[in-house]
Amino acid sequence: MQPRDLSDHVAYEAGRGIEEVARELGRDPAEFVKLASNENPLGPSPAATVAIREAALDASSYPKAAHADLTAAIADRWEVENEQVWLANGGDGAIDYLSRATLEPDDEILVPDPGFAYYGMSARFHHGDVAEYALSRADDFAQTAETVLEAYDGERIVWVTSPHNPSGSTMPLEEIDRLAAETDEETLVVVDEAYGEFADVDSAIDLLEGRDGFDARDDVAVLRTFSKAFGLAGVRLGYAVVPEAWADAYARVNTPFAASELACRAGLAALEDDQHVERTVETTLESRTAMCEGIDAHVWPSEGNFVLVDVGDATAIADAMQERGVIVRDCTSFGLPGCIRITCGTAEETERAVETLNELLAEGVGESERSGEVTDT
Repeated sequence: MQPRDLSDHVAYEAGRGIEEVARELGRDPAEFVKLASNENPLGPSPAATVAIREAALDASSYPKAAHADLTAAIADRWEVENEQVWLANGGDGAIDYLSRATLEPDDEILVPDPGFAYYGMSARFHHGDVAEYALSRADDFAQTAETVLEAYDGERIVWVTSPHNPSGSTMPLEEIDRLAAETDEETLVVVDEAYGEFADVDSAIDLLEGRDGFDARDDVAVLRTFSKAFGLAGVRLGYAVVPEAWADAYARVNTPFAASELACRAGLAALEDDQHVERTVETTLESRTAMCEGIDAHVWPSEGNFVLVDVGDATAIADAMQERGVIVRDCTSFGLPGCIRITCGTAEETERAVETLNELLAEGVGESERSGEVTDT
């Protein structure tokens, strides 16, 4: 007995953790800082930590009330109906729900290249196929409707990541609205806003609701997560906001109790802690500025909680930084072998990352691959 043919599937490559790297190198974990996975450097909201501790006492019960309470709180925040909020086990869980609700066997989705691998992984899990549209490194990974439409061929789902991972670029609402208008009636445009709290742009949820001069759309959905600005990556909590017409589909495609009791209670507490999110965003903006101004290499403009840096030989630089105690993301897995991605950290972490990278650049690490010019890949 064997599993089905998985030869077309790829494994997701997560950023490396401190414990993993320390064990591999035989060193003390305290020597390292991790700036590889776009996590919150301030940790979770203190209120969320208390909520997790208290919710542990009810871990033997299914999270029906907590699930309903969090759904209502999110709906209230975005001024949508409760039924439009699809809670999930992380943003990737919401991706799966949208795949289940949308894709028939052999339907195609259209995804950005470079981009988040799980869009395509989820489609293939649900017997769909994947096509790509290219975001150009030479154009600073600019996102426009035209860029997507040039590659569009009637795909069932079109994925837009705004802010984009790994570059940090965004797509303006006017462009998303045009994209939805110029794709087929049966195409769903999904805007992944995992890093939305860090961006100076409005949420595409406005397009669903017909706000700010836009006509209400029934062909746009939006993804959000508690993993980044709210600091709850470890409890796995995310959600989709979908058109009202999609409300009934959730009960037919979600897993029973799509988010845990601990996750829901932590999410409720985190939603109420605006001060923690504000501190997180402030820390991120300061770190982002410091890296853009301080790194002695090309840094792309970013609206996320990370920056993408042209270093020539990403693997050489990432390995060397790791040896010196700073874990960053080698973007070879994104199809960008000349780039690393550095998560925005605390002031101390950011300073250490900038100094370490600049030292390696001055020593000529990765230099043979770095031309000093930004070229397309």
